[in-house]
Amino acid sequence: MGKTPEEMAASMLANVPEKTGHTMDEWRAIVGASNAEKHGQIVKLLKTKHGVTHGFANLIAHEVRGSAAMHVDDSASLVDDQYAGPKAELRPIYDALAAAVSDFGADVELSPKRTYVSLRRAKQFGLIKAATKTRVDVGINCKDEAATPRLQPAGSLGMVSHKVAVSSADEVDEELVGWLRQAYEQA
Repeated sequence: MGKTPEEMAASMLANVPEKTGHTMDEWRAIVGASNAEKHGQIVKLLKTKHGVTHGFANLIAHEVRGSAAMHVDDSASLVDDQYAGPKAELRPIYDALAAAVSDFGADVELSPKRTYVSLRRAKQFGLIKAATKTRVDVGINCKDEAATPRLQPAGSLGMVSHKVAVSSADEVDEELVGWLRQAYEQA
């Protein structure tokens, strides 16, 4: 099985000095001395002024800004934060989806990020995102499925091909779980 995104980022981080010519402490100082504050500004600075490849520039920018997902130790708090405040009533939808997907096999990984939860096997097969205070978007990577009124093209949702809008836990039904299982089996 391939490395998780977190393992790949940790490996890249260990290679920063060799691949870029500077340690992370040196990069922090370089970025700190510049006017770059936003992620994109830091990436541009590193690529144009220092010749850093995009992958390492992106990693360094995350590290400098302290926003790398791999540094979040409490993944449960990420999920809690996603379903807090006006989105609290959506938590039963997430819980039903997480339970259904977890039954697919021992190799299912629910990987919380800041704004969504990635559903992974060998690769991402879906995601769960509290999109609005009344809707959870379920992203599904099922490229061979034709769009239907319920199974829509993903648009800008992320690294998935389709999405299903879910407004209640009752909508976590056999059809939706079937699409997720199909994506899981193809991952």
